[in-house]
Amino acid sequence: MSSISDRVRSLIDQSGLSLLDFANQADLNAEQFSECLSGASPFSTLDLAVIADEFHVSMDWLLTGAEPPLAVAARTTTGKAAEALAAARDYVARRVDLDKLGYTQPWIPVSPTVSSGNSYAAQGEALAKSALRAVEHRNLLVNQGCLPELIEAVFGADVAVEPLGDGFDGLAAIGQGTKLILLSTASNPARQRFTLAHELGHLLADDDQDVHLDRDIFDRAQKIDPSEQRANAFASAFLLPEQILREAVAAVKLTRESFAALCCDFMVSPATLAYRLLKLRVIDAGGCDYYKRMTVREAAALANRVEELDRQVAASEEKRLPGLLVRDTRAAYEAGKATLRPYASLLGVDVDELRDQFASGQDNGGAA
Repeated sequence: MSSISDRVRSLIDQSGLSLLDFANQADLNAEQFSECLSGASPFSTLDLAVIADEFHVSMDWLLTGAEPPLAVAARTTTGKAAEALAAARDYVARRVDLDKLGYTQPWIPVSPTVSSGNSYAAQGEALAKSALRAVEHRNLLVNQGCLPELIEAVFGADVAVEPLGDGFDGLAAIGQGTKLILLSTASNPARQRFTLAHELGHLLADDDQDVHLDRDIFDRAQKIDPSEQRANAFASAFLLPEQILREAVAAVKLTRESFAALCCDFMVSPATLAYRLLKLRVIDAGGCDYYKRMTVREAAALANRVEELDRQVAASEEKRLPGLLVRDTRAAYEAGKATLRPYASLLGVDVDELRDQFASGQDNGGAA
């Protein structure tokens, strides 16, 4: 059975570096590092954190030798999904390492527990009501402000956005003390927003422990899956709360123009709003078919809110780091439990430049 030293040695061998070169590259004391490798003294948590970051592995693997299912999936999946899994694996490994340092992800589940006795759509609706109560408890509104930030604040799940291109919507990663939602950048903010709510539904329902991939959340074949039905029902009810939506519709005479304005108010696609109104029996099948044909941009034009949509498009096309992970990685450094290297690599900046920013008080806390 391999030891921590064996696993570290295997990483050094794979790198092609000498022991001294690696120690220098990782800012480790070469003499002390050699003693750890020989078994004369134990590796410190800080040393393992540095090694894990240098070789892009998790501290959990260094400590136990066990390879998590997400890492296996990332190695065996191809295409855009593989890129998404690779990014998720990196974020999950970082969270696992932080957990070892005492920074546990603040996941906050909701009740009631999803019941298997109801239809999957009904389960999704019930889960959405519980989630909305948690949002209201924080005096927040789903259709106001930044939804990723709201989800991180209310539920404690990390939300990341990566430029993965067409053909992949998002994923939900569960396990190893991690709750992560990873989305693809998109030119359709309404679709990205629905995907985010959809993935939150997977997390809250504890669907597919380890990782749940959604290449296309609107694919007909995918909708047959019970967990997809539940996640879609959750997303619709979460983004379009029944009482608030009914009040908004009652305040206006439903026309093509007012329908378009409602799409902009709730930041959803015309199809999502039309199907929700049909589900609530506010409109009939004919009305649903009429309204769902409208595009997001047509709705914005009818509501005279094209500039607002353009700002949302620009935001949805930007990469976003997981906010809680950034916060805790910085906190670990400031507490002296980790070097600056993990924080710099997470932000994608040079460690020496970041050190200079800290010294001059110019660090932006990960906003960049």
